[in-house]
Amino acid sequence: MSSTSESQTGSVSSSTLHQVPGLDPLEMDSISEKTFERYSSNTVKRNGKGVSIVWFRNDLRVLDNEPLFKAWVSSEAVLPVYCIDPRLFQTTYHFGFPKTGALRAQFMIECLADLKKNLMKKGLNLLIQHGKPENIIPLLAKAFAAHTVYAHKETCSEELQVERLVAKSLRQIVLSPAQGKSSRSSSTHNPKLELLWGSTLYHLDDLPFSIDSLPDVYTQFRKSVEAKCAIRGCIRLPKSLGPPPSIDDWGTIPSIEQLGLHSEKTTKGMRFLGGEAAALGRVTEYFWKKDLLKIYKDTRNGMLGPDYSTKFSPWLASGSLSPRFVYEEVKRYEKERLANDSTYWVLFELIWRDYFRFISIKYGNSLFHLGGPRKVEHRWRRDEKLFEAWRNGCTGYPLIDANMKELSASGFMSNRGRQIVCSFLVRDMGIDWRMGAEWFETCLLDYDPCSNYGNWTYGAGVGNDPREDRYFSIPKQAQTYDPDGEYVAFWLPELLPLPREKRNFPGKSYIEQVVPLKFGNTYKQHSQRSKYGGRQSGLQRR
Repeated sequence: MSSTSESQTGSVSSSTLHQVPGLDPLEMDSISEKTFERYSSNTVKRNGKGVSIVWFRNDLRVLDNEPLFKAWVSSEAVLPVYCIDPRLFQTTYHFGFPKTGALRAQFMIECLADLKKNLMKKGLNLLIQHGKPENIIPLLAKAFAAHTVYAHKETCSEELQVERLVAKSLRQIVLSPAQGKSSRSSSTHNPKLELLWGSTLYHLDDLPFSIDSLPDVYTQFRKSVEAKCAIRGCIRLPKSLGPPPSIDDWGTIPSIEQLGLHSEKTTKGMRFLGGEAAALGRVTEYFWKKDLLKIYKDTRNGMLGPDYSTKFSPWLASGSLSPRFVYEEVKRYEKERLANDSTYWVLFELIWRDYFRFISIKYGNSLFHLGGPRKVEHRWRRDEKLFEAWRNGCTGYPLIDANMKELSASGFMSNRGRQIVCSFLVRDMGIDWRMGAEWFETCLLDYDPCSNYGNWTYGAGVGNDPREDRYFSIPKQAQTYDPDGEYVAFWLPELLPLPREKRNFPGKSYIEQVVPLKFGNTYKQHSQRSKYGGRQSGLQRR
């Protein structure tokens, strides 16, 4: 970890567990209420009739939620619904890992509880139903004569299939002329599904090119959207969204056991709190309370502690945090405090997130295929013993093992760590990259298919950009980002007694290495550019 990061985060080993955000519940509630107040509007007029439904998916927030806004405007009563889809708790496609691990499930439970609480403050509630959306949503639309179901649009095949099934089922529902009245027409006799774009910084409709013409190089994409696109403002809601329809039983927030999982407690590292209040609290804490935004670019490659980076990703993935809200807070910070490379770099990373979302539309299911979007042919291994060593953090390489133990214990891993363990799995072990991607799907709090599989295709050299084919040298990464072995000693306490310079290179003081490194085991070898000329087997080394 860089010295800058260490000086800002303090002694990370003095406390083994960090709550993120590090605020008490009353402070988080106060922050969220003030933020909702700032983003409320007294000028919005309601002109609809009847009932509309908001189908919550990966958008578990009130702030900047266009489906919620449109449902309120177009109706007299809004019914918010969340369906606990059993398919989310089945197994991954190729290798049968749990599709949702216990830590992310617990995070989701907390997101739902907070969403319900915030909707109730707005005069609504959240109906929680167990089952498939295509079965539940049409029945609700019929029972409440809802004229429209509003939801956020997704981009990957499983989510798109659910959208198609919901739309198909709604077409089978016929409302009488007296039912389903909306401001559009009293002749609408079946409920409609209206899908809205709202998961990215830049809106899909505002891109300066068609999806088919989306650049295959991120830099070209970024420069184009920055030069030619404006970022839309956050949606402002009225202070009250009520009333909801009359319902006797709104359902309860599920327990982890009701989802078919066993509770796992985070006892070391970082414990993320789910929900919009926690998300808004973290933005306030990182930007304003701790004033860390101004040094983000200098510290973002750290690996230990809560404050080397924003840690916004779990809330962005669950939709508890709007990327447009983050953008507006960055701009407010730049106006009120300062603007520098670090303030811009948070937006730079959000644009990366946008890019993977748009790439998933352009390339579809090839994102999940072995050869990736470019259909690269390569012989991959499926050695279960080697994979288990990687998954369990028992490879004999402290930097790999520490990162994998952090993932299992907390559901989180630094961006730097993700690149390193991906490179090791696919380059040094030669393991099928999809095994790693599916294990990340199980474990990560911030899992979303676009970013996860987008990053893994890049790391495996099968992504849409042919230039992204990099090898991460473990010795070099260790010396650069964990020079004192503080990170590896935190997650592998057996290394703590060793001299700092030996913690990442413990030799026989640690478990045996399961594979040799592709380009040797010493940092000296990796620093000799004259020997390898900076390139080897088409791989760009870091």
